[in-house]
Amino acid sequence: MTEHITLTETRRAALSKGVAGHKYSHGHLLVLAGGLGRGGAARLAARAGLRVGAGLVTLACPQVSLAENAAHLNAVMLIALPDAYTLRGLFSDTRLTALCLGPGLGLPRAQEMVPAALWGKRATVLDADALSAFEREPELLFNATHENVVLTPHLGEFRRLFPDLAEALEAGEIEKRDATRQAAARAGCTVLLKGAQTTIADQNGSAALHDASGELAAPWLATAGAGDVLAGLIAGLMARGFSAYEAACTGTWLHAACARQFGPGLIAEDLPEALPAVLREIGV
Repeated sequence: MTEHITLTETRRAALSKGVAGHKYSHGHLLVLAGGLGRGGAARLAARAGLRVGAGLVTLACPQVSLAENAAHLNAVMLIALPDAYTLRGLFSDTRLTALCLGPGLGLPRAQEMVPAALWGKRATVLDADALSAFEREPELLFNATHENVVLTPHLGEFRRLFPDLAEALEAGEIEKRDATRQAAARAGCTVLLKGAQTTIADQNGSAALHDASGELAAPWLATAGAGDVLAGLIAGLMARGFSAYEAACTGTWLHAACARQFGPGLIAEDLPEALPAVLREIGV
C-alpha cells in the first residue's frame, strides 16, 4: 500500500515547538560544503535546515572557503573541515544530531567525507555529489548506510546508483514506486526519488507518493538549487528528531507548499523564505 502524502494532524503537530525548549532541544545540523566558489548549494541547504526548525546549523567547509561562506552567513555558523579524520572527531559532541552531504560538495570530497559521515551513525541526508561519487561502486555506499539515512536522487542520480531499476523504470517495466521500494531495500535506508510525482520508500517496505500535479502543481520548482533546499529541509527535520521516512515525507510536502506559496518567479533562495508563511498558514 502506498500513502499519498498530505498534511496530517500528526505531521502538523510534529512541526510545532514547545515553549520550554532551547536550541539544543531541536538539534544541531552539520552541512558539508565544497571548495572555493562551490558553497552556494550547501548554503541553501543550511538555511533551509535552520528555517524548518533545527536549533543550530553549522556549515563545514575547507579552510580556503571560509571567507567566501562567511560573507553570506549570519545565523548559520561556520567551521573549517579539512578532512574525514576531523569530521570523525566532531562526533564526540553528542549534541550533533544530523548531517547533510552532497550539495556542491565535489566528487573527490564526497568520496572522502561520506564514509566518515556514515561511520558516525547520525541522521544523514545524502544528495547530489554524495550520490554520484559512488556511481562506479554503489555497494560501497550501500554497505555503509543505515536506517537513519535518506538518499534524495533525481532520476539521473538514481540511474547512477541503481542502473537496472532505472532501465526498467524508463522501459515501463516497473512503476516508479516499486523501483523506489526496491532501491530502498537494496540501500538499506530511505530513498526519495524526486520529480513532479515524488516517491519515497524505506528499507522496511513503507512507501509514499507526493503528487505535485493538477491543482497541487509546483512547476516553479524546476530551478537550480531547489533540490538542495529539499535536502536541507529533510536534514533539518531529522536534526529535530523526525525519523528518516517521516522527515522525507514532511519535507517533500513543505517543499512543494513553499513553491506554491511563492508562485511565479521562484528561485531556490525564495524557498526557505516562504516557509514561515506556510507554517503560519497551517497553524504551527
